[in-house]
Amino acid sequence: MLRQIGVPLAAILIFLALWEFIVWVNGWPNYKMASPSDLPAAYAKYWNLFLVMGWQTLWRTVAGLLIAVLVGTLLGMIMGFSRIARDGLYPLLVGFNAVPKATLVPVISLIFIGQHDFNTVLMAFLISFFPIAVSVGIGLSTLEPEYRDILRALGASNFTIFRKIALPKTLPEFFGALKVSVTLAFIGTNLVEIISPHGRGLGALFQSGATNGDYPLMFAVLIALALLGIVLYYGVVWLEKTFAGWAERPAG
Repeated sequence: MLRQIGVPLAAILIFLALWEFIVWVNGWPNYKMASPSDLPAAYAKYWNLFLVMGWQTLWRTVAGLLIAVLVGTLLGMIMGFSRIARDGLYPLLVGFNAVPKATLVPVISLIFIGQHDFNTVLMAFLISFFPIAVSVGIGLSTLEPEYRDILRALGASNFTIFRKIALPKTLPEFFGALKVSVTLAFIGTNLVEIISPHGRGLGALFQSGATNGDYPLMFAVLIALALLGIVLYYGVVWLEKTFAGWAERPAG
């Protein structure tokens, strides 16, 4: 436990120390490059905005991620159990994933005018469901056929096969994809918050700092986003250890 907490904490402190050192060596003022020592003042000045807008960013990100889990798992099941569906859906999913999501923000904002919460959750979902769908689909498509044939001969449905055999097999890949999707969901949320003219959340606070040339505020927002991402990431790690801890191999 001490190593699991101490090593990441030490890495963060080293990163902050290097950041402070680089700014100090180059003599950069805070209107050019803020240093970690500039950030506490920004948090103290705007603490209420960080609390309110941080919560707005967090719940929209989590909502989009949950929808991505549901839809991505469903699509993965469809592609995993049907070769026709897999051949048909994979090109569409790959093509959609290749589209820069920043270009979709104005389109979504025009279609759903004034629905900022919906637009933000939608973008978080759109940018994060792809890894989940692919991981579940690959996990199911590589399921040993003899297991599937035996269960089908015993009258098991596809859902029963998924629950009894395929789900445990795909859990390690699923949680690996979920760790990626957590960070992608934050990207989707902040795209809308920054680009949308009526954006709210930490992305809008960052944009406010950029508009006013408040570099300490901008970097304070970036650190706050990083911390939220770390919290959600380790939430996924906890779920992985709870439901798929058996798949973890001890380090040699």
